[in-house]
Amino acid sequence: MNETTDTLTVLAVDDEPPALDELAYLLRRREEIGHVHTAGEATTALRLLRDGGIDAVFLDINMPGLDGLELAGILRNFANPPAVVFVTAHDDRAVAAFDLGAVDYLLKPLREERLAEAVRRIAERRRTRETESAAAGAAASDEGIPVELGGVTTLVPRSSVQWVEADGDYARLHTGTGSHLVRIPISTLESRWADAGFLRVHRSYLVALPLVTGIRSVGSGLVVCLRAEEGKPAVELPVSRRHTRELKDRLIRGPMQTWTSR
Repeated sequence: MNETTDTLTVLAVDDEPPALDELAYLLRRREEIGHVHTAGEATTALRLLRDGGIDAVFLDINMPGLDGLELAGILRNFANPPAVVFVTAHDDRAVAAFDLGAVDYLLKPLREERLAEAVRRIAERRRTRETESAAAGAAASDEGIPVELGGVTTLVPRSSVQWVEADGDYARLHTGTGSHLVRIPISTLESRWADAGFLRVHRSYLVALPLVTGIRSVGSGLVVCLRAEEGKPAVELPVSRRHTRELKDRLIRGPMQTWTSR
């Protein structure tokens, strides 16, 4: 794991101790780097890399046994490979290095401005990966519900559903752009979407709690108020007595406990 979510954890690999010490020293001076591991040969480096948590490896090429290019080839098979920057005295291996997906290729003796550029590229690569991973996770967790529109089956994202209305044995999904009848009982959606923030407030209604703006008394009962779409009237849905306690627990008592415990 990185020491913080903002800094990089890197591994420096060189079989020459003076060169390894200089590389590690220069890396530790970079504020973007939180921790620097070192290894004097590729076998030790591979053990450290297999433990995970390393964002990038700064790698010499000419080493006894497994050389830097061979180690980089192995790293390409990792599920989440670290960024690779080659640090070498030889300028004739750059094509092979970039064919292996190297982020940068630095020549010895190292210049700090070139090292800074390599670190910047690594940080940018990690930010891009994190953004792509978050987007993929959001897409995977946002379940799509198949609905038929004009004879064409399309998927309505769960995140677009504001409330669900029972319609006999079916359910009607209400979104900001319209409503869609699906051949799924509301009880099934209640169970399946509970962890996604949906709560049953009435035998006929299921609501997305993040869109609830409040509850108010109407006669002897309650209604739950949902955030209004621009240019549209606010939606108010009845709350049955059997669901009143849980709704208040989720909307009022839970948040109040959080504030009073601080």
